[in-house]
Amino acid sequence: MPSSQMHSPESTFKRPSDQSSAYTEERKRYWEEYAATASKWAGIRRYYQSRLAEIYKLSVPPGMRILELGCGDGDLLAKLEPAYGYGIDLSSQLIDKARHKYPGLHFESADASDLQLEGEFDFIICSDLLNDLWDVQSVFERIADHCHPGTRILLNCYSRLWEGPRRLAEGLGLAKPQLGQNWLTVEDIENLLTLAGFEMIRSSAEILCPVRVPLVATLCNRYLVKVWPFRWLGLTNFIVARRTPVANASPDPIVTVVVPARNEAGNIAAILDRVPEMGAGTELIFVEGNSSDGTYERIEQEIAARPGSTAKLYKQTGRGKGDAVRLGFERSTGDLLMILDADLTVPPEDLPRFYEAWRTGRGDFINGVRLVYPMEQKAMRFFNLLGNKFFSLAFTWLLSQSVKDSLCGTKVLSRVHYQTIAANRAYFGEIDPFGDFDLLFGAARYNLKILGLPIRYRERKYGETNIQRWKHGVLLLRMVVLASRRIRFV
Repeated sequence: MPSSQMHSPESTFKRPSDQSSAYTEERKRYWEEYAATASKWAGIRRYYQSRLAEIYKLSVPPGMRILELGCGDGDLLAKLEPAYGYGIDLSSQLIDKARHKYPGLHFESADASDLQLEGEFDFIICSDLLNDLWDVQSVFERIADHCHPGTRILLNCYSRLWEGPRRLAEGLGLAKPQLGQNWLTVEDIENLLTLAGFEMIRSSAEILCPVRVPLVATLCNRYLVKVWPFRWLGLTNFIVARRTPVANASPDPIVTVVVPARNEAGNIAAILDRVPEMGAGTELIFVEGNSSDGTYERIEQEIAARPGSTAKLYKQTGRGKGDAVRLGFERSTGDLLMILDADLTVPPEDLPRFYEAWRTGRGDFINGVRLVYPMEQKAMRFFNLLGNKFFSLAFTWLLSQSVKDSLCGTKVLSRVHYQTIAANRAYFGEIDPFGDFDLLFGAARYNLKILGLPIRYRERKYGETNIQRWKHGVLLLRMVVLASRRIRFV
């Protein structure tokens, strides 16, 4: 090639930083133009945005510290009722609108790629943002600087299958023409999260019908999009993630072990002798449930026979194990809360394994699993075993997390997480006498990482089970229906 036709690399190619800047500036102009004409598209987008807000509100309790990247005019952030809300967006016009509409929240015109804030947040939201970013991984890495161990990242992103329909809608004038997009799959997003030091907790396809059509929109968006094969056609993918866990460096917690006890007099001495010391100390609380075999008196005697024992005893005023657990948790002082069934079918010596699983951050809610290892011969009757396997599959599907055993009595979670669940318990009602589903439902709703811990289930040595197979089986089916209505099909 003649020298007169040759070009230097600098004149032919832009540096990556220049490309990134040009990309961002183009999008800033696009969103400023959108802000100036937003009223033109507001009616078309209103139903889609309101449906997104419903989905986010299901996962975010009120009164949290929330950061939203790509907040637009602040509507979603405001609907989540934060104690402290901070939104940033490329468009200064949209930020001005947000400040005017929601003076109690904080807004700034900025680029998510240059995120420079102080402090940590309970939830960080990226709604319809990833499609527009030059470098998604680098934004995730910046987000990480504002996360504490309990922070949850909530995001939604257009499904790749909707690229064609979106272009068609643009051609028909039903949607504003977009710039080039990142059409990311759930697997793409999960990989980018992993590279930035996060792990995905769960994902779901959402919104099959993005416009308000009476009855049809409800049918599509609450029900059909949640089941095969329609879930593959959802317009947006909703994802919840957290920081990849590391060993908890904070001081060892005080551990509270709550033991609901009804007609378990023969097991009390063994419980007092075998519950181990964990963390900064173990607080043992018995809640006796109107026994007919002298369990309350036996607990008093056994505590008195151990002069150094700090175990506490309370008389249950309501009915059911769930009521007993709630009383025990209310009277506890520990930072980490455990449940141990008084029948000793789960050995107290296994509790340190639950403690370590929580302490290392591998799970927020540690759930015992009896269905992995072989059980002792008379530990569980055949139809009970079949029922447990059925309900484990049902609740895994309903909660979008693996729940291998829904009725193992041994469960572990922090006091902070329990308080969040308890404060919002009314959402599910008061029909759970076991307490297991009350905690599982709350853990799933508020995006706790549920971790199953296999144990070897033992045969009961004293007394008889308080579970009534058929009566309680019907009640469990009611719990499945409740979870369907309150978590899955909403």
